Amino acid sequence: MLGRMKPLRSQYNWRVHVGGTVAICVVVGLLNYLFRGDRFWHGMLYSFAIGMQISAGVALLQAGLGRLLVRWHGDASILERAWVAWGLMLPCVLLASVAGYTSGIWLADAISGQQSLAPWNMADRSVTRSMAFTLLAAVLGSLVFFWAFKLNALKLDQAEAQRQAAEARLTLLQSQLEPHMLFNTLAHLRVLIKLRPDDAQRMLDQLIAYLRATLQASRATEHPLAQEFERLSDYLALMQLRMGERLRVRLDLPAELGGIAIPPLLLQPLVENAIKHGLEPHVAGGKLRVSAAREGGRLVLQVADSGAGLTATTELREIGTGFGLKQVRERLAHRYGDSATFALQSQPGGGSLARIEITA
Repeated sequence: MLGRMKPLRSQYNWRVHVGGTVAICVVVGLLNYLFRGDRFWHGMLYSFAIGMQISAGVALLQAGLGRLLVRWHGDASILERAWVAWGLMLPCVLLASVAGYTSGIWLADAISGQQSLAPWNMADRSVTRSMAFTLLAAVLGSLVFFWAFKLNALKLDQAEAQRQAAEARLTLLQSQLEPHMLFNTLAHLRVLIKLRPDDAQRMLDQLIAYLRATLQASRATEHPLAQEFERLSDYLALMQLRMGERLRVRLDLPAELGGIAIPPLLLQPLVENAIKHGLEPHVAGGKLRVSAAREGGRLVLQVADSGAGLTATTELREIGTGFGLKQVRERLAHRYGDSATFALQSQPGGGSLARIEITA
């Protein structure tokens, strides 16, 4: 599906949590082997059994605590930060460490067939050292996760700020584009009032209807392709009142593409450009065709006219400095980046072709 890719905030990054837990268990197992000289795989078994239990306990306690805070404060952003607060999480880490150590020892004993000292037998120094080492590893591991999630949250915040800045830029470009279209239409209407007052009245009525339908929808950052074609149909009805039989219009939009979201008024300047520079200078007028199609994994939007065509000078001027075409290029760049391309070229049979391609 085409459209903007928005940054997604996961309530908890499980891949980071599981990967970090495995790494910590390996390190703890190696340290245990180096300092105590136990059998390598035996130490790894107990390290993973205890570490995974503690990790799962911390994650579950954190998730439950986060949901309680959301219910109390009504602020869902607590879950987005992936770490509630050290003042609340430290008791959870200690509780999960004790419970994870106990259940981990039981699980490793069940797998290995050995019998370890019970964790509550604190009179034995080996149990005390093992418990202290487990608590230290749990706290240090929690610190690692805390900073990893904090850095991830900062990256998400930065991506969100960049997205909002791009949307603000798109809104500014759009607000500049709407007056451009409106002033062009009013200039045509002013001329028509002197030459054909009755046609000017009909054109004014059509303009009012067009503005009523367009202005509210055009304030959004995107709308379905079907609505874009509806707005073009309204605009072209205005142009046909002015040009009469000199303007022959065809709009081709397959039903299955109507729901694809695009920036509002994206095709409008291309249609204006085709009429102003292609069809109006042509004595006989000509045909204007606006179409949408799917070609492989790309959405292809085309505005083709059979008018005067492009000279090298005209093409260079319009692509480089033309207001409407410049807006199209900027809006595509801000919205889609390298996933969209735009080209304006002459057609072999006469006229011009504006083509937008957007990767799905």
